[in-house]
Amino acid sequence: MKTNNIIAWVAAGLLAAAFLFSGGAKLAGQEDLIKSFAKWGYSTAFMYFIGAAEVAGGIGVLLKPTRVLAAIGLGIIMVGAVVTHILNGEGFTGPAVLLALLATLLWLRKKELASLFGRSKN
Repeated sequence: MKTNNIIAWVAAGLLAAAFLFSGGAKLAGQEDLIKSFAKWGYSTAFMYFIGAAEVAGGIGVLLKPTRVLAAIGLGIIMVGAVVTHILNGEGFTGPAVLLALLATLLWLRKKELASLFGRSKN
């Protein structure tokens, strides 16, 4: 159990760093991201929304009361990112790796995930 907790905290730290960096870049309005979102058919406002959600999620995965919900929300964003990259004929390794890490974190926090849905998990 202690090993799983350590692994979960390391995963959460890596995810927090990745999403704070990625979301921060979107919120900073980096020109290459504005162009990418436009190329994909998304508005700049949507880019800022995703950036804010990524920053909030990056913080949220580190806080016990929000870490499971934050991981679920970030997972939804990463599914959208993977689909967007596939539909545009682009590589999707980055979002796929983050999605796998989010799934790992949720698996390691499965008791919290189960209790979120009113089920006990031993």
